[in-house]
Amino acid sequence: MNREEAYALMVQHTPSASLQRHMLNVEQAMRWYARHWGEDEETYALAGLLHDFDYELHPEEHPTWGVAYLREHTDLAPEILDAILGHAAYTGTPRITRLSKTLFAVDELTGLIQAAALVRPDKDVCQVELESLKKRFKNRAFAAGVNREEVQQGAEELGLDLDQHMQNVLTALQAAAR
Repeated sequence: MNREEAYALMVQHTPSASLQRHMLNVEQAMRWYARHWGEDEETYALAGLLHDFDYELHPEEHPTWGVAYLREHTDLAPEILDAILGHAAYTGTPRITRLSKTLFAVDELTGLIQAAALVRPDKDVCQVELESLKKRFKNRAFAAGVNREEVQQGAEELGLDLDQHMQNVLTALQAAAR
């Protein structure tokens, strides 16, 4: 499956523009980390782009429904499918690969960064600064749906300081927005 096919599948199964934007943001963060570590960029990007494609239409079965669909209808590598399963902590799927750890680590954090951009008058992610993001992270009332424990756990699983991880993902989204 190539990026164009994955994008078409994501759009077909995801009516919400905000959820589509989230998956595009996760895709960009995944691309950034793949380049950073010298990993395969397309593998990381596909995992990011498709990780929530089934969420709106099959919320009670997410992500198992989506992974079953992808297994049956695509040629995606098992590593990508395992990463998609592992990004949802409640599945109990172990995150063994760097790919799966990265997807888990960037998922919730991209939501926090997007929310921080949306409350700015210019709504420009390029104007979001790390210090502001750190303050918003500590304020649990801000973007209350973002699981802060999973953001912290994700950074730890990657072996990164939380501030560095936040800066990495912020840098990725800002680069994509330029």
